Amino acid sequence: MLAEPSEVGLRRKAQVVIVATGSEVQLALHAQQRLAVDGIAVRVVSMPSTTVFDRQPVAYKQSVLPAGVPRVAVEMGATDGWWKYGCAAVVGIDRYGESAPAPALFKHFGFTVDNVVATVRAALQRR
Repeated sequence: MLAEPSEVGLRRKAQVVIVATGSEVQLALHAQQRLAVDGIAVRVVSMPSTTVFDRQPVAYKQSVLPAGVPRVAVEMGATDGWWKYGCAAVVGIDRYGESAPAPALFKHFGFTVDNVVATVRAALQRR
C-alpha cells in the first residue's frame, strides 16, 4: 500500500482502492486527493510487479485488496492483466498506433485526474 485515506485527512476505511504502477501512481494520488475533498476515502496501492504480488500469501493479498471494496486499476498499457484482481474498472489502453506529444496522448487515452475520478465515481455507483 502506498497511501491510506488518513493521509489525505479522512479517518475511515477505504471505500475504493486505486491500483497503479510506475508513473501512474502520481495520477492515482492526485485522484485520491480530489476524491477526499468530497469525502470519498481512497486507498492507493502501488503494484510495480503483479508477478511479485501474485506470489504473496493470500492473507497479505486480501489485506491489500480487501473483499467488498471496489478496485480501479490505472495502467498506461493493456488492461488484460488487471481483471484477475476483481477490478470494477481499468483505465488503460487496449490498442496501439497513436502518435503525438505525451500530454495530448494522456488526455486522449483518459490518463487525467478528471477521468480517474470519474471512473472511481462510476465504480462506486455500480456497487
